[in-house]
Amino acid sequence: MSEPNSEPKNTGKVRVITTMLTTALKLWLRAQVSQVSELAVEMQASDRQILSGRVPQVSIFATGAVYRGLHIGQIQLLAEKIHINIGSVLKGQPLRLLETVPVVGELIVEEQDLNNSLSSGLLATALKDVLVKLLPECSSKTKSITWTKIILSNNQIILRGASVTETESSPVELSTGLALLSGHELQLENIRIAYNTMAPSGGNHHYSFDLGSEVDIQELTLIPGRLICRGRINVNP
Repeated sequence: MSEPNSEPKNTGKVRVITTMLTTALKLWLRAQVSQVSELAVEMQASDRQILSGRVPQVSIFATGAVYRGLHIGQIQLLAEKIHINIGSVLKGQPLRLLETVPVVGELIVEEQDLNNSLSSGLLATALKDVLVKLLPECSSKTKSITWTKIILSNNQIILRGASVTETESSPVELSTGLALLSGHELQLENIRIAYNTMAPSGGNHHYSFDLGSEVDIQELTLIPGRLICRGRINVNP
């Protein structure tokens, strides 16, 4: 007869494996970003599932993450149906996804996060593409623009900067609304640009971009000082 308080066979071993897997997952997540202030990971899986390398659900919470120069204030994710290389992880090798993982979550970006992202190559390229499309006659001059401030208001984004040459510095301001065309398509609308000595352009300009079929945004909210995004994305191996 077993003792009343005795642990099931292999429970200790599974706990060690769970700890190793959680640590490996945190290391993998940290490798996806250049910086993160807080990172919490919680797995929900049975002993048998863990030993087979299949985890039904993982919740992730992070703050202060930086991805390719883009600052993200807070992110909360729920990943499901995860299949990983558990055998390799137990041998001390890096965690690797074996199948596409569907992830749902919420992303909160503060105004200060966007201002901290102004030096990001991704953001700079996106802003340049918008200006080149809207002001093709000034495409050569858009390279000299340095953006210095981003303001988030109700359903509107305002960017301020300057076009700097060897002889002068002229202010530039771009204001735009942000709309969700579909789960993977965003549109900048009612764009107005005050560039150099040009009068502000009209409000009928728009610029749309596709985030890809792996993205499904369900809600996009722009309020003073904050951008909130809720949706789903597939993370591929």
